[in-house]
Order: sequence, then structure tokens, then C-alpha cells
Amino acid sequence: MYVQELEPVADSLGLSALVAALPLVIVLVLLGGVRMKAHLAGLTGLLAAALVAWLAYGMPLGQTVSSAAQGAAFGLFPILWIVVNALWVYRMTVRTRHFDILRRSFGRLSDDPRIQALVVAFCFGALLEALAGFGAPVAICSVMLVALGFDPVRAAVVALVANTAPVAFGAMGTPVVTLAQVTGLPLDGVASVVGRQTPLLALVVPLVLVFLVDGRRGLRETWVPALVCGIAFAVAQFAASNYVSAQLADIGAALAGAGALVAVPHARVPADESVRASVLTGARSEDLDETDTRGEVLRAYAPYALIVVIFSVAQIPAVKDWLAKATRTYDWPFLNVLNPDGDPVGGNLFTWPIVSTGGTLVLLAGILTALVLGVHARVAVREWAATVHELRFAILTVTSVLALAYVMNLSGQAATIGHFVAAAGAGLAFLSPVLGWFGVAVSGSDTSANALFGALQVTAARESGLSPELLAAANSSGGVLGKMISPQNLTIACAAVGLAGREGDLLRKVLPWSLGLLLVMCLIVVGQSSPVLGWMLP
Repeated sequence: MYVQELEPVADSLGLSALVAALPLVIVLVLLGGVRMKAHLAGLTGLLAAALVAWLAYGMPLGQTVSSAAQGAAFGLFPILWIVVNALWVYRMTVRTRHFDILRRSFGRLSDDPRIQALVVAFCFGALLEALAGFGAPVAICSVMLVALGFDPVRAAVVALVANTAPVAFGAMGTPVVTLAQVTGLPLDGVASVVGRQTPLLALVVPLVLVFLVDGRRGLRETWVPALVCGIAFAVAQFAASNYVSAQLADIGAALAGAGALVAVPHARVPADESVRASVLTGARSEDLDETDTRGEVLRAYAPYALIVVIFSVAQIPAVKDWLAKATRTYDWPFLNVLNPDGDPVGGNLFTWPIVSTGGTLVLLAGILTALVLGVHARVAVREWAATVHELRFAILTVTSVLALAYVMNLSGQAATIGHFVAAAGAGLAFLSPVLGWFGVAVSGSDTSANALFGALQVTAARESGLSPELLAAANSSGGVLGKMISPQNLTIACAAVGLAGREGDLLRKVLPWSLGLLLVMCLIVVGQSSPVLGWMLP
């Protein structure tokens, strides 16, 4: 049996917090300063966390290793299980060229590049974030915009800024699922608060995008469709995250935003030639002029329709209960941890939702996609294996970061830091989104930032008298604004549009928007922690 201590170093909370923070400092310095590869930084931080747990906190070596193993297991299933299967679906659409058909379909919705930016980067990007996340929306959407004739730099900037509002519910809700897991808070509670913060970003981001595409003229001429798109997205994301399912929040929001945008008559007005001449400064892809049959277009949309249908059916109460019967809960071996009050911690148990998890549902959609697109079983299996190979470093990064988080949480390191940070008092509400923003900026992942700082935020909230759900949600909501400046995303964007080595140029263009929107989110959280906006919380 291991009992967590809050002040294991010289009976001092300050010194103990300083030692407990070493693994996080090491990871952040290696990523942001040394620019070490994320998976190597994660493994180094994991080693540091294990040494601190064993030597400073007195956690038995066997339990330290066991807690790291449980974190890695959670990283593999359900997190990476979702990502691998979602990207597998995308790879099959690329192989059968149905992704090209989808791109041409988007191009025909409007010839106005400002509307095209909203359709591709904001709406379709949100759908890709909902299904896969982990950089896929930035890479895919920036390439699509370049094919439509956008300048590569402008395409990359638009794709990066658009990849904000949907991030907290990306990859079938993986960031909030992880946040709930590492904090011990109910998923519905955390998701509902996040769903009362990030939709406010969705009201602003479409307006920012049309400004980035065409400056003040773009804002003046297309603010109506941009605002309608943002409102529809925000309302759907709020409703789904609070009353339906966190896993469906971004899917519903993306579809609602696209539907509202297409329905606005102003969005279908042909663009003035001067607009196209000034905005589309790149070379337009010739294959955009190819014609596609109605049947091929429907097949191109089929994979995404299948995912929406399958996840919607899975939320029907009777089906949800039936799927949940396959869930298994185990006593995790070699782990027996009590908190400082002497109560068992949740980490002693491991829950395995075999069928009801998002990854298994996406796998089913992938199998049906292979049938609809005519992908041979052998080819489909080869594509799945290729997806795993493509994600091999991401897999190592996620598992090492989750292992690090579990070691810090179960050994008591996160609780020590949380108690120390609680001294900030009311200022925590302002600093909470900043911590999440910083975590995503260096790690490139809202999931990783939630794993690293989620438990810390909750401990600090309880010690300072603030809502644990509010600060946990603020970590994720603030984190989404660090996504556009993370080295990982900047590198992905540059590689996708042929701007290798120009990450610094992109950073200078997106940093002001990241900081400006972060300030807005900090003020929202401060308001929600007070009577001013406290009525917004569930």
C-alpha cells in the first residue's frame, strides 16, 4: 500500500512542489527550448517523473512502473484506437481518389474564396478534427486551399487559425475524455462546461478567417455568412456537448455550420472578379474542372455520413446500454494507492470500454467505408497497417505523456503542485486557460496538456474554493488557442504546402491571433468564476 504525501521534501510544500514540477519543466524545456522530438521529450519526462516518485515521494518502484503502464494503456486504448481508425478511413478515401471528388465538391459550393475558406478550413476542418485531430485538419485543409488557388502562406495561416474552436472535442472527444479520466470528474460535467466556453470562440473565428483572407473588405462583404456559420456552429456544439454526447459535439457543429453557410443566399452570390484576383494568388489545381457523377459524389461523402449515423445510433439509450455491457473493469495489478486522507484513488481500477468506445465505432464505419468505396479487404488491412506506421512517433508520444501524467497523479506530485498553485487564489481563474495554452503550445496536443495539467487544475481549484469543473474545462478551452502556435502544427502546415523552413514566418502571423483570443478566453473564465457570468455554468 502506498499513501500519497503532499510535503515529502523537508516537510515543505514549496520545496516539494519545486521537485514535483521537475518532470514538467524538463518536458517543456526539451520541447520549447531544445526542440527535441516530442516522443523523446515525453520519454525523458517519464523517466524524470518515475525517479521523483520513487526517490522523493517514496512510491514503491513496482507501483511506479505499474502506474506508468496504466497511463500508457489508456493512451493506446481508447485514445490512439480512435486516431488510428479515423485516419485509416481518410487514407482509404485518398487511395480511391474519393477525397479528390470531395475537394471538387467543396470548390463548387461557391466561387468566392472567402466562403471557400469557411467551408474548407472552418467547417470541413472541424469535421476532420472531430474524426481524427492530431494535426490532420491543418495538413488536409491547407492542401485543399492551395488547390483552390490560395497563396500557400495564406492557406496555412487560415488552416491554423481555423483549427481552434473544435479542438477540445476533437478525435471523438478525446481531450475531454482524457481530462475526465485524469481528474476523476464526470465526463458529462467537464464536457458541459467546455461546451459553454469554446462555442464563444466559434462566434469570432469565422469573422477572423474572412478578415485573414481578404482584410477589411472581406469582413465588410461577408460578415453575414461568417456570423451565421459561427452561430450555427456554436449552438450545435453547445447543444451536443451539454445534452447529447461529447463525442458528437464537433460532428454536429461542423455539419450545422456548413448547412447554415450554404443556406445563406449571400454565400452563393458569385464573387467579384477583383476579389478573386487579389485573393487567389496561387496556381489553381487543374483537376478542379473535372466533372463527377452524382453517385461518385455521394460515395465521397459516404464515409463521413456513416460515422455520423453510427455514432448517432450508439447514443440511443437502449443501444448505449447494450454496448456498455461489454465494458470491463479490472483491479490494475501491483497498484494500491491511497490519497493523503487514506481513501483509495480511482487509478487502482482500469475501465476498458471494448465496444462502446469511439475507436471501435469508427472501426465499424471504416469497414463499411471499405465496402462502399470498393476497397478490397487485403488493401484495407494494408492501409490500416500503414496508418499505424505513419503514426508510430505520435503513438510513442501519446503513450509516454499519458504514462508521465499517471505517475505524477498517482504518486501525489500533481496534488503537491496543485496545493502550491492554489495560493494564487482568485487569480487562478485568469491563469488557468494560460496554463492550458502553454501546455498545447509546447506539446501540440490538447489531450497531452489535459493529461499533464488536468489534475493540477482540479487540486488548485478545490484548495482555492473555485469550481473544479470550471478550471479543468478552462485548461482545455485555453489549450485550443495554443494549437496554432505549436511547433508540431506549424511544421505540419509548412510541410503540407511546401514551405519547409518557414515556420517562423507562420508563427509571426498567427501569434497575435493566438494571444488575442487567449485573452478573451481568460476573461470569459474569470467572468464565469464570478457572479458576472456565473449563470452560464450548469
